[in-house]
Amino acid sequence: MHVEVPTLLGAGLVLLLIFWLGFLSIKIKFPNVILYILLGIVLADAIHGNEILHFASEIGIVLLFFLLGLEFNIKRLGGIAKKIWPAGLLDVAFSLGISLLICLGFGLDLLTSFLIGGVTYATSSSITAKLLDDTSRMANSETEFILALLIFEDLVAPVIVAVLMGVTSGGEFQTVDLLILVGKIIGLTVGAIILGKTLFKRFEELLEKIDDEDFKIALLIGISLSYGGLALYLGLSEVLGAFLAGMMLAEIGKIERVEQTVLPVKDLMLPLFFVYFGTTIEFGDGVPKVGLLITLIGWSLVAKILVGMIGGRLYGLSKRVSFRAGLSICSRGEFSVVIAALATGVIKVFSGIYIVIAAFIGMMLFERAPQITNLIYGKPMKKKKNLKVPG
Repeated sequence: MHVEVPTLLGAGLVLLLIFWLGFLSIKIKFPNVILYILLGIVLADAIHGNEILHFASEIGIVLLFFLLGLEFNIKRLGGIAKKIWPAGLLDVAFSLGISLLICLGFGLDLLTSFLIGGVTYATSSSITAKLLDDTSRMANSETEFILALLIFEDLVAPVIVAVLMGVTSGGEFQTVDLLILVGKIIGLTVGAIILGKTLFKRFEELLEKIDDEDFKIALLIGISLSYGGLALYLGLSEVLGAFLAGMMLAEIGKIERVEQTVLPVKDLMLPLFFVYFGTTIEFGDGVPKVGLLITLIGWSLVAKILVGMIGGRLYGLSKRVSFRAGLSICSRGEFSVVIAALATGVIKVFSGIYIVIAAFIGMMLFERAPQITNLIYGKPMKKKKNLKVPG
């Protein structure tokens, strides 16, 4: 007998479980993100339709990328864009292109192969950004490269989704549709730049005049949700819109004031995203196409490590740092789920199993990336201080 849990009760119980799992993860030194996803999988039937959980999870992921955008003003983002495109194209070729060819080699048709290639393509922006923050690696030399690659993927992934939606819906996805999509991305980005240089130029002065934190929270979260929502309205990713919203405010002098206001809300809402993400993973009876699944998991891990090693060097990183970056971008997540949702039957089950395994292995590699790098390249030499000899 199925008992329907009231929405508010369900949301409250989920928050209590998140607290317990977060506490448990500290005690057993295990990534809390994985525990949150597993919680969502276990509770999928009970909370999948919980509107509060869904809404809160959207706010969490939007605020995460809004805060990331604050670290990238327009000048810095322009400099990164010039350096990231070789690694970005390499990522498309390895993670999407070769995965597509592997599927064709296993006898799948072109559309199904392209769909699965899309599932294996994008690194999970939310999981990776959360782990960077949790492990205090935001200041590491590879972090800028990782975030730049995630943004590149967030620009390419909506194109993949749009193509698949056009084809699977029975319509034809023509060149003009692709041009319109690219135009939307450019328009949203240019709009953020213009707003950052005009409307938000004196934003810091406005924040100083607001003494009540309640009003300040409403203003900042309203900006991030509005621009993220505008991106969704245009058929793009909300995380792209949220990142651009943060970039608009990155021009102000002291971004710490914005961060201090938004951070507590983000910390509350973000775990709910991973729980909700877990509820979207669907499993059927048995594991379909085991040989293809193992092959794709193996290749997708190798592909990301190669993108880090080769792309990182092209970006200007050392061999050691490039390898560490490659180990840190193996998780699959939200875009993979969006693309997998377009599949049907056995392919949807296959995609769900792939996402969970790839997310788990990817997070394990991220957690152990520094140790694995030290094992292969040796521990970095500490700089000796110059001692002055008296006299």
